[in-house]
Amino acid sequence: MSNAQAFDYVGRDTTGKRRRGTVDAPSKAAAMVRVREMGITPEKVSESSILTRELEFSFLQKKIGLREVSLAIRQLSTMIDAGLTLVRGLSIIVGQLENARLRDVFTTVLRDIERGSPLSDAFAKRPDVFPPLLVHLVRAGEAGGFLAESLNSAADAFDSDLEIRDTVKAALTYPVIVLCVAVLAVIAMLIFIVPVFQKMFDDLGGELPLPTQILVVLSQNMVWLGPLLVVLAVGGTFWFRRYGHTDAVRQAIDTARSKIPVLGPFFRKAAIARFTRTLSTTLSAGVPILQALAIVKQTAGSASVEDAVGRIAEGVRRGRSLAALVVAEPIFPPLVSQMVAVGEDTGALDAMLKRVADFTDREVKQTAQRLTAMIEPVMVVIVGIIVGGMILSLYLPIFGVFDQIQQTG
Repeated sequence: MSNAQAFDYVGRDTTGKRRRGTVDAPSKAAAMVRVREMGITPEKVSESSILTRELEFSFLQKKIGLREVSLAIRQLSTMIDAGLTLVRGLSIIVGQLENARLRDVFTTVLRDIERGSPLSDAFAKRPDVFPPLLVHLVRAGEAGGFLAESLNSAADAFDSDLEIRDTVKAALTYPVIVLCVAVLAVIAMLIFIVPVFQKMFDDLGGELPLPTQILVVLSQNMVWLGPLLVVLAVGGTFWFRRYGHTDAVRQAIDTARSKIPVLGPFFRKAAIARFTRTLSTTLSAGVPILQALAIVKQTAGSASVEDAVGRIAEGVRRGRSLAALVVAEPIFPPLVSQMVAVGEDTGALDAMLKRVADFTDREVKQTAQRLTAMIEPVMVVIVGIIVGGMILSLYLPIFGVFDQIQQTG
């Protein structure tokens, strides 16, 4: 493939869907053969241009999600287990992917494999798409001759992680939506309703109660407060995307999140479930303990857990027992340390960690259900207090006028 060129193709797959992408081949005729091998009937094949490929990889295209990567990895595992070569399996995946960005990534992986690069190295070149866990599991599978099993284990780990994420999102979706609705309702009242009452108050005369004065002042300043809130929201979003991954910011967010009643333990359980699941998966694939802990630290998703894993790895490097190190970290519950101790004694550490992960996953789901049931009435009460308080503040001057009329009469 040293004299290969890049060719852009347009064609239709077996379901009739239009497909486009790029393949490497020594000639246009060979490129058409490659496209047919991917299960696509070519309609147009031409030499690839840099401009076309840059436009295809524009920001308007769909982003690559872990769910799509997991599905593609599982399909590749199935095809390798069925006896297909790695090149043939990757070619089929490239032809089936609908996400243009992910298709471009797997096309690059396919080119690296054809040039003699190991699959783990090809994945490692795209850390923004392929997590470190996948790279290390594939590397272990290549060394031990069980690549299909390693790919399947990675897909299982990704699916479990996605399930935990979906559980957390489901628990937080309702309160976030209600909070947004409450904020919009307050802003709408300040912009449209309070000015109407303000004219009425001016006609009535007299001094307004303090809550009403606060509403009137806020309403009068919404001309610049509204745009300021929008600028702060947009600026905060960009700032978080740029600096949210830094250690200082993540540590601050993790500390603040852990102090939230009810939600703090919930997030901690989710992080522990990810820790035990990832460590179990890497150890069962034959990854050395220190390397496995390094992978866990990169994928923990919690600054507190990452710090704890870092201290545990340093202790293991010095020859200390893993169970003793886990006991010394207060973030891990007794169940984790007890199961780790049993696993070390019996030589089945990966199996014990998998049981802890399964148990913690169930706890996270049950906690999410309880949170959803508990948060719904709490958020309704909070919104009622906010909106009701604003309405009461608007009617306080009117009640005062009625009291004056009664006293005069």
